[in-house]
Amino acid sequence: MKIKNIIFDFGGVLMDWNPRYFFKDYFNDDEKMEHFLENIAQSEWNEQQDKGRSLAEGTNIQVKKFPEWEKELRAYYDNWTVMLKSDIPENVEILRRLKNTDYQLFGLTNWSEETFPYALENYDFFQIFNGKIVVSGTEKLIKPDPKIWHVLLERYNIQADESVFIDDNPKNIEMAKTLGFHTIHVLPETNLERELDHLGVKLH
Repeated sequence: MKIKNIIFDFGGVLMDWNPRYFFKDYFNDDEKMEHFLENIAQSEWNEQQDKGRSLAEGTNIQVKKFPEWEKELRAYYDNWTVMLKSDIPENVEILRRLKNTDYQLFGLTNWSEETFPYALENYDFFQIFNGKIVVSGTEKLIKPDPKIWHVLLERYNIQADESVFIDDNPKNIEMAKTLGFHTIHVLPETNLERELDHLGVKLH
């Protein structure tokens, strides 16, 4: 089956986002920071905002649970832009090269509807997708729920077996495989051009 579509996750693939970029200096104590990120502002909590819960509501829920951490919890989304450190240049370069090919390019991201506009505004490469981006916070669905892939497939009338799905999260990769997508699991050492080449995707 010939590949026609390439679908990018954003965080960990095209964008380098990590709450530690802010909290490292904030706490100046790695042990305390890890405790906070693993037990108070854990990824499961942040994911609910990615799924459409408002940042204010998410923060207030957690502050009620952990009143002694109120200051830190309120600092989380107030300093969210510091956590979005930069793009991941080698992978963005691949995206820019794909722009000049016949492949259709899509985004499928777990991202809060409130914070995503900042990334759109500040990183020009998002324009390459021409608006063909499915954002979990807008859809109120989040990977690895298979429904969010179906939103993408139906909205843009594409087939899973003609598509490559690129993500850094192993759970999302596993789900995409079961739905019939070709997949690339991005790790820090991944050479994206080589992985695409293995699937027959040429960048020129």
